[in-house]
Amino acid sequence: MTTVHANGIALGIESFGDDDAPLVLLVGGTTMLSWPDALCERLAAGGRRVVRYDLRDSGESTTADPGAPAYTLRDLADDAAALAEVLGGVPAHLAGIGVSGMVAQVAVLDHPDAFRALTLVGTRAVAPGPVDTDLPDHDGDTMSRLFARAMPDWADRAAVAEFAAAGAQIRGDDPAAAHALAARVWDRTPGTAPPVQMANQLGMVFARLDCTPRWRERLPEIAVPTLVVHGRHDPFFPVGNGEALAREIPGARLLVLDEAATALPATAVDEVTEAMLALGQRPAPPLAPGPDVMSGPVAGG
Repeated sequence: MTTVHANGIALGIESFGDDDAPLVLLVGGTTMLSWPDALCERLAAGGRRVVRYDLRDSGESTTADPGAPAYTLRDLADDAAALAEVLGGVPAHLAGIGVSGMVAQVAVLDHPDAFRALTLVGTRAVAPGPVDTDLPDHDGDTMSRLFARAMPDWADRAAVAEFAAAGAQIRGDDPAAAHALAARVWDRTPGTAPPVQMANQLGMVFARLDCTPRWRERLPEIAVPTLVVHGRHDPFFPVGNGEALAREIPGARLLVLDEAATALPATAVDEVTEAMLALGQRPAPPLAPGPDVMSGPVAGG
């Protein structure tokens, strides 16, 4: 892991694979560790240079005030394009997960020459806040249970890890994996200041980020091969959000993980890796609507 300067800020990155191979740039959601190690390693074994990175105000990237970000969603999209350029990997395969899938969509729309492929995992086409009426919102029961819990002492590593595990249980994710991930994120967070630790664990900066103007209506402009991956049991961004993305991005492929909720489970890594590697080899789709639904042992439609 190291830091590089792009778009006037420092971004924490970690690289896998041959520096001369085609670049796959994984946007942290919000930290780089939201992308499983195994996925990065297998993409690299498939002949890709994989770089995952922390968004601003998380991990090793520039941290100012996560509670009052002085930048916008567009700035985060500009970061992605600038980082791909600094790494010498333009055009790159860009991938976003969760909230960083919003960053990835805007980055490809605003910087079409910087990217050759797009992967969107567990995300949606509208910003945090009120959802469009045709899209499913967060599952109410799940959100009530999550928000009913008392916050942990964010300066207590063990308490934070236990809090993350309990949240994963509610969402339908693997509690043990969430416990280990939260501990790793805590270790990488600069200092123990509770607001910064909380921001790294929960990605709270997105609740205060300026995400205007809307971009959903521009999705038909995306002209690079696109893969949409979504957990069938995701209560945070229900699967209808992924289905909408696949309908509205021309020629997009939809991979629904039947056993997944919000996080990418270890059992899905091989399937997602294979789909991402195949995506990078496909030509740009024609500008026509409609998803191409993928099938496989963990896919559905």
